[in-house]
Amino acid sequence: MSAQGSVDLSVQIGPLHLTNPVLAASGTFGYGIEFAELVDLDRLGGFVTKGLSLKPMEGAPAPRLCETPSGMLNAVGLQNVGVEAFVREKLPGLRKFRTHVIANIFGESISDYAEVTRHLEGAEGVSAYEVNVSCPNTDAGGMLFGCDPQETAKVVSATRAVTKKPLWVKLTPNVTDIRIIVRAAEEAGADAFTVANTYPAMSVDYKTRKSRLGRPTGGLSGPAIRPITVRLVSEVAGVTKLPIIGLGGIESGEDVMEYLVVGATATQVGTATFADPRACERIIDEVLELCTASKVSTINSLRGTLVR
Repeated sequence: MSAQGSVDLSVQIGPLHLTNPVLAASGTFGYGIEFAELVDLDRLGGFVTKGLSLKPMEGAPAPRLCETPSGMLNAVGLQNVGVEAFVREKLPGLRKFRTHVIANIFGESISDYAEVTRHLEGAEGVSAYEVNVSCPNTDAGGMLFGCDPQETAKVVSATRAVTKKPLWVKLTPNVTDIRIIVRAAEEAGADAFTVANTYPAMSVDYKTRKSRLGRPTGGLSGPAIRPITVRLVSEVAGVTKLPIIGLGGIESGEDVMEYLVVGATATQVGTATFADPRACERIIDEVLELCTASKVSTINSLRGTLVR
């Protein structure tokens, strides 16, 4: 049991024991190694790498970020070095840290997911995979995998076939009923759910008549989306007993506690790290202080305690 003082902050996500429920989210923490001189990585419950694809991707044209009220838009375009370069150049430096490294994976086809996973299976140092189903299926006309329960199930099944490591399915909020997707993914072999990805949105400059991003639209993140995502976590918790990792607008220890109360086991911090690279460490300290002040001896005791 991992305890800090008299408070046990440890959580269990399937076979993974995390020292606390705060992880750094994919896309905002690089490959992890870039933050090693700024952040004590071993203090984190874990971190999720940038999304990894079969081949390197250059990403979207600039500008890629745009500030919005209570949040930001991003259109990075899943830029990454590719899974082979990650295994060769990034992963060796991560093996010296005790914290869990979660590899976020994605693809343009179902076979891509399996191939990316297969490359990572041959390397030491990855604790689990976060399967990003918020990507267009180029074999099915460009519809997001995560918007269709059957396509989601196919992705999870294909990935499950090549690994025994935990699969965290990162869900898109861009669906009518997220619970249908959850049931399909669980039946296909998911071990946990990350809820949720960014929300499609846009911002334009009326003077230039152009998008403030290099693309017409981007993904909205930050505190503006937290209430919406808290609801999604609550809905997902109502249909599965698998662990849920809440992600969306977390800036403080109170935000973490809110997600836990509605059913999350752990949380991820994304946009907050842009303003403060050490946001995760600060939030962990705040969670500890809140538990102490509230006489919560075990963080797990908060999970799913929402009064309905």
